[in-house]
Amino acid sequence: MTGDGKKLTTKLQLCGLRKSFGTNHVLRGVDLSIPTGRSLVIIGGSGTGKSVMLKCILGLVAPDHGSILVDGAETAHLDTRGRDRLMQKFGMLFQSAALFDSLPIWENVAFGLIHGKHMDRGDSRSIAIDKLKSVGLSEKIADLYPAELSGGMRKRVGLARAIATNPDILFFDEPTTGLDPIMADVINDLIVKCVRDLGATALSITHDMASARKIADEVAMLYEGQIIWQGPVDSLDSCDNPYVDQFIHGRADGPITTAA
Repeated sequence: MTGDGKKLTTKLQLCGLRKSFGTNHVLRGVDLSIPTGRSLVIIGGSGTGKSVMLKCILGLVAPDHGSILVDGAETAHLDTRGRDRLMQKFGMLFQSAALFDSLPIWENVAFGLIHGKHMDRGDSRSIAIDKLKSVGLSEKIADLYPAELSGGMRKRVGLARAIATNPDILFFDEPTTGLDPIMADVINDLIVKCVRDLGATALSITHDMASARKIADEVAMLYEGQIIWQGPVDSLDSCDNPYVDQFIHGRADGPITTAA
């Protein structure tokens, strides 16, 4: 329920999602539900399956078992045409921004408009510049190339590209990795603003607890291929799950152990 008593609808739901690579059982029955217009952050250590889960949702990896429902429709094993239609609902900010080095900044931002929606280049450039301005970047950088920008600026360009098509669902893969604390906070603020302005549903994966606390409505922890806890971000510090408590406070001692 929302604060005004309205019932939330489910935008994205994972049911019993499993994925193995040989004898390595990465996802072991992931169950997850994200209401429309809400921001969910997945936390968990390296190797717990966060990236594989995200790749399954995006269709980059086929799950072995389970459902991936978007707006109530099954998407786990779509054909190419169905996958292309689904991807138009998605926007993605990759960990390294993943810009195209050979394209100018405006064309990086407009890539989905030109190649996904087949929009006129002039119109797509205008939208790209508007999106750049929405993440605090000047029109002056539109004709520069990624190599000419700082890491923080490239991350903003990646965010502008993610929102350029006004997607229903935004994905953020370690959005503050490699940034200094001040720039990381700037990116967090921009993510909150962009998600709010679009009215989008957001799914993020991160190790950065400062980022998780700022951008999340809810937090879920993935451990050994399963969701072991999910709840409002405000309840993190009062959570009685020892795995969550150890992770969010960065303690070496606890039930989570590191291999020698």
